[in-house]
Amino acid sequence: MTKSNALLRAVLLTAVFSILSRLSAQEKIAQTGFEFLSIGSLGRASAMGDAYSTMTGTSSALLCNPAGLAGMPHAFDLSASWNRWIADITHYSFTMAFRPWNERYGVAGISATWVDYGEFLGTMRWDNGQGFVDTETFYPKALAVGFGYAKRLTDKFSVGGQIKMVTQSAGRNVIPDGASSTGLSVVKSALSTTAIDFGTIYSTGFKSLLFGMSVRNFSQEIKYVQEGFQLPFTFRMGLSMNVLDLLPNPAKAHVMNLAVDLVHPRSHSEYLCIGGEYLFLNTLALRAGFVSGQDETGATYGFGLQRFGLALDYAVTPFGVFDNVQKLTVRVSR
Repeated sequence: MTKSNALLRAVLLTAVFSILSRLSAQEKIAQTGFEFLSIGSLGRASAMGDAYSTMTGTSSALLCNPAGLAGMPHAFDLSASWNRWIADITHYSFTMAFRPWNERYGVAGISATWVDYGEFLGTMRWDNGQGFVDTETFYPKALAVGFGYAKRLTDKFSVGGQIKMVTQSAGRNVIPDGASSTGLSVVKSALSTTAIDFGTIYSTGFKSLLFGMSVRNFSQEIKYVQEGFQLPFTFRMGLSMNVLDLLPNPAKAHVMNLAVDLVHPRSHSEYLCIGGEYLFLNTLALRAGFVSGQDETGATYGFGLQRFGLALDYAVTPFGVFDNVQKLTVRVSR
């Protein structure tokens, strides 16, 4: 492919991103549904303040920017993550990707994210002293399963996308029903929909500087009974670079990645993610990050260890009046 064709594709994709961003995030409605889709569980990404749009090379890219999948150097990559969230809520994620021996076929992968909200006691309004009666014990559930694909269009330009089925269940509700003999009916609070993620990563040609864009959770409006809502659509632009490349003779034993993401979510104001990662001998990583404009979160930090195709990433996010959020990712590459 010629450089002019690659540039044309980059311009067209940038225009598409701009249109999608305007169509899906032009109004700050202050409320979205399926919010578990906007909470990350990756140890490396969280330690870097979620400035992860241009971090490539693993199947975990499916949970950030699918285009990063195209930079996977291994034939197979698998990761599993655990996120001990606030209020005793636990998030889990799993990703797996496969790259054929012939790179022209791109990289394919699958992802899954699910949430354990714990046990809840259902109630309903009633004309008694308490004003309510107990109904049943229920266990809310949330799940997203996706299939993604990414490909290098040129040696500098990669694209990737993912289509995912998203479902959420919050037990059963008792609602007024004039057609019922009791005046009440039981409905199941469960919804499913399809969402799309899409992204690009462009190598600028200046040292190791990368530029990336992504849209996540693009979907039609859905509703519970009468109330409609949108998914947490998010548009990101990011830059990253090994800043040691700026030195005249950088030592190969040391890598210092610096990443910055500008995030434009649907339901609240834009914010900035800044992250840094120091990697020694491609084995030990020390990470830190900062997220602006957040009420309860700000600084993040963590570390990583990798050797012989095995990797472990750990992150801690202080969360204001809540306990620290801890995230752990285990990865296998072959």
